[in-house]
Amino acid sequence: MNTSQKPSGPLAGLRVLELCQIMSGPTCGQMLADLGADVIKVEKLPGGDDARGYRDPQVGGVSGPFMMMNRNKRGIAINLKHEAGKAVLLRMVQDADVLVENFRGGTLDKLGLGYEVVAKVNPGLIYCSISGYGRTGPYASKGGFDLIAQGFAGLMSITGEPGGAPAKNGNAVSDMNAGILGALGIVAAYVHKLKTGEGQIVDTSLSDAALQQLYWHAAIFFATGKSSAPTGSAHILTAPYQAFQASDGWINIGGANQANWERIAEVLGHPEWRDDPRFKTNSDRMANLQALAALMNAVLCTQTRAHWQAAFDHAGVPAGPVHTVGEALTHPQTLARGMVVELDHPQAGLTRALGCPIHFSATPTQVTRPAPLLGQHTRELLHAHGYSHADIDDLVAQGAVGEPAAA
Repeated sequence: MNTSQKPSGPLAGLRVLELCQIMSGPTCGQMLADLGADVIKVEKLPGGDDARGYRDPQVGGVSGPFMMMNRNKRGIAINLKHEAGKAVLLRMVQDADVLVENFRGGTLDKLGLGYEVVAKVNPGLIYCSISGYGRTGPYASKGGFDLIAQGFAGLMSITGEPGGAPAKNGNAVSDMNAGILGALGIVAAYVHKLKTGEGQIVDTSLSDAALQQLYWHAAIFFATGKSSAPTGSAHILTAPYQAFQASDGWINIGGANQANWERIAEVLGHPEWRDDPRFKTNSDRMANLQALAALMNAVLCTQTRAHWQAAFDHAGVPAGPVHTVGEALTHPQTLARGMVVELDHPQAGLTRALGCPIHFSATPTQVTRPAPLLGQHTRELLHAHGYSHADIDDLVAQGAVGEPAAA
C-alpha cells in the first residue's frame, strides 16, 4: 500500500496513537484501523512490540503473530525514556483523536506521559487504557495476562470436559475481547466528542472482558447461588446442543428449541423420542443429557458428517462440522466473506492474514497495509509533524527514535 493512500471506512479521518504490544491493545488498534482510522503503532526502543520476539512461527524471518496483529497500521519507534522521545510523542498527541495503551497501571504516569499530562496537550483526546484489572479497585496496579484473567473470571472453571482439570479457552478470549471492548468504547467516546468536543478516559481490562463472557453462567449463579461446572461442548441451558461423532469426524447440532428437537428426532429416525418422558421437554432433556447424547451418538456414528449435514439442512436444523483451523480458513464461505486477505510484506513477502469481520454497505473497509517493520514510518511521520530531515537524523543519532537500517 502506498503510505500516502488515505484509509477508507466509517472511521476515516480518525487519528489513533497505539502504544500497545502483544494482543489486547493491538486488537483494539487493528479493529479501528480496519474501520478506516489512521492507526500509528508507537513501538518502544529497543526491541519494539514484544510480539516481534515470537519467532515461531515466522515467515521470511518475521514473526507471524506480530504480522497478524498489526496489519493496516503505520509504525514509528520511540524511546519513551528519552526526553527527546517524550517530546516527539507529545507533539504527535497534539493532533491525535485517540491514544490507546495497554501498559501495567501507572507505567505511563511514571514516564510523565499519563492522562493528566497528555490531556493538557490535547483536551479533546480520547485516552483508552486496557490493563489487567482496570484503573480502579485493589488490583489496579497489578499486571495481567490472558491466562490469569481467564482463571480470575472463572472461565477456566467452566471450560473443558466434566471432571477434567481447569482448561483455558483455546484462544486468548480475554485479550481479544478487551481489545474489541476498547474499540467499542473509543467509538462511543468519539460520538460524544463529535457532539461536545470533550475527550475522556475509556477504561477496560482483561478481567472485565473475561467476566463479560459469563452472561449465562452469571445468570445461573445470581438465581441459584451455585457455580457452573464444565460441560464439554454441551450447552448449560438447552439440549441437544453440542458436538456429536459422525463416522468421519465431529458435527455440531443445535437443538436450541422444541421445534428443532422434534426435527432432530425425525432426521435420526426415532420420532418416538419426542414423546419419551426423558426427552419430552427441554428440562427433561437437560436432566437426562448423558442418556440422550449416547442414543444420538449411536445413530450419528453410522454416517458421515456430509450425510448428516445434508439431512439436517433439508430439515432446517442448525448443524455444522467441527472444522480444524485449516479447514475453517480455506472454506469457501470464509473466503467469500473476505475473511482471508493477502498482503505483500517488505521482508516476509506475500503473506495471508485475517480480514475485517464487519461489513458495511456504504463505507467498505480495506485491509491493504502489511504490519510495519520496526520504525518503518518514523521519518514519514516525524516529517509530517514538522521535523526536518536534519532534526530526524539527530533524533535517530540520539537514540530517541528509530528507523529500519538501510538495505
